Amino acid sequence: MTTKEVAKEFYTLAQQGNWEKIQNELYSKEAKSIEPPHSQGLKTAVGMEQIKEKGKQWQEMVEETHSGFCNEPQVAGNYFTCVMGFDATFKKQGRMSQEEIALYEVKDGKIVLEQFFY
Repeated sequence: MTTKEVAKEFYTLAQQGNWEKIQNELYSKEAKSIEPPHSQGLKTAVGMEQIKEKGKQWQEMVEETHSGFCNEPQVAGNYFTCVMGFDATFKKQGRMSQEEIALYEVKDGKIVLEQFFY
């Protein structure tokens, strides 16, 4: 798949909230995930096992998700970006909303890098 095709499929699945299918079908097994230095939990994960563990740690902090969104991707070369956000109640922290820019790099039809800015 081209970067544009990966981005389109990513967006379609994100609208369904199907993040597991996104990871299983669109990510390289050796993908890398980078969070900002000020984030909680695992800052860098390499490989799908670590990326899924990072997601599990995040889910364990969430008491309730009230809403979330992913805007349509913008594609340039081997990259695409999406503006995403959520409104959730976190254990011991209360309710909060957050928006972020998510950057994805695609090589050989698979996402090889995700990096979040917030």
